[in-house]
Amino acid sequence: MTEQLTQLQSLDEKHHIHPFTDQGDLNDRGTRVITRAEGVYLWDAHGHKLLDGMAGLWCVNVGYGRKELAQTAYDQMMELPYYNSFFQCTTPPTIKLAEKLAELAPEHINNVFFTGSGSDSNDTILRLVRHYWACRGEPMKSVIISRKNGYHGSTVAGASLGGMTWMHEQGNLPIPGIVHIDQPYWFGEGGDEDPNEFGLRVARQLEEKILDLSVDRVAAFIAEPIQGAGGVIIPPETYWPEIQRICDKYGILLISDEVICGFGRTGKWFGADYFGVKPDFMPIAKGLSSGYLPIGGVMISDRVADVLKNDGGELAHGYTYSGHPAAAAVALKNLQIIQDEKLVERVEQDIGPYLQKRWRELGDHPLVGEVRGVGLIGALELVKDKAKRERHPGNGKVGTLCRDACTANGLVMRATGDTMLVSPPLVITHEQVDELVEKARKALDDTLQAIEDGALAED
Repeated sequence: MTEQLTQLQSLDEKHHIHPFTDQGDLNDRGTRVITRAEGVYLWDAHGHKLLDGMAGLWCVNVGYGRKELAQTAYDQMMELPYYNSFFQCTTPPTIKLAEKLAELAPEHINNVFFTGSGSDSNDTILRLVRHYWACRGEPMKSVIISRKNGYHGSTVAGASLGGMTWMHEQGNLPIPGIVHIDQPYWFGEGGDEDPNEFGLRVARQLEEKILDLSVDRVAAFIAEPIQGAGGVIIPPETYWPEIQRICDKYGILLISDEVICGFGRTGKWFGADYFGVKPDFMPIAKGLSSGYLPIGGVMISDRVADVLKNDGGELAHGYTYSGHPAAAAVALKNLQIIQDEKLVERVEQDIGPYLQKRWRELGDHPLVGEVRGVGLIGALELVKDKAKRERHPGNGKVGTLCRDACTANGLVMRATGDTMLVSPPLVITHEQVDELVEKARKALDDTLQAIEDGALAED
């Protein structure tokens, strides 16, 4: 296998530009080639077994190796591998998936526009929001307010809606008509302020921004229920009710980006359900098909859909793969598995509480300044001084050390700066949660040892 792996890595270096990767650094290290997966585990080309604590990229909710999903894709491809949703056409799986999503979504949401990914979904959001207000005779309502450090994809519109300045530096972003307010990140930005007071203060920045820009110009507010890629930032309990109040008061559309939180991760079908908000749009992807085939969408509230259907004329927007029949069939089967196996209920009542209980035990480690989580999603803040919430020097280098230590110990966890993230498949067992926590603790020990050995002083 060594010779074959070397050849694969060489070909990868020559021909493959990776997403969100320093290509030079990757080529120096050599690509990790993942060859197979089963349940919650991955194996690389060396035969190294890894517990996938990130469910791929927040998406493999039903776990790997589900033969029924592969069979569904095969059957649909043999019958009708592809047709588009343009020209007054559609396919049976697309219709049935739209019906199922309407059944699962909050009661006031009964329509979906299909896309190929979460980024596509948030590009679509920009178009639909502005089109909606134009249909209402208010085209000046075009500004969308988002949050600093939010993530809504990496396309031009998605990256602009997101609030990650290091992404904006590439490509002269954000595009006009998108502004950002602070995130509800109490650990990093709340200081000694009471969390609930902090939540209200940050939420009220939305009202301040609406008034500053003028109500006549503001179209919508977009946010993730829980910020995923930004560091699993869980808002204080006062935050979302205040956001809902402000959107209702000023008639601003509310967008709950469900790309990560949707389909059971919080113990509810959607993050909006968990926080009790009533969005006008819900971008979806990832857990919709458990990553088995690419598919996404935008769930649309009845009040918006009615305007788009009755007053919008032709919608000049769409994708070649909108409602792809094979992807739709797999997504439909995936949702059936989640329902039949009661995975959402399991996250709420059983495995979610168990993960959170075990996860919080890591708070006694010298490196950990805060432990937080909901359902099957969690974060560890790595610090130098717990009391002061002071970071180690190195601008995220401790997180990188810990991520690599996790891999060496047979665990996939993600580092966002010096915050470690976990988001395992919904099918993870109690025993596998124990394994995850034990391996995470060992990685924390190894990281602390590396720091004590001078790893942060190295060039």
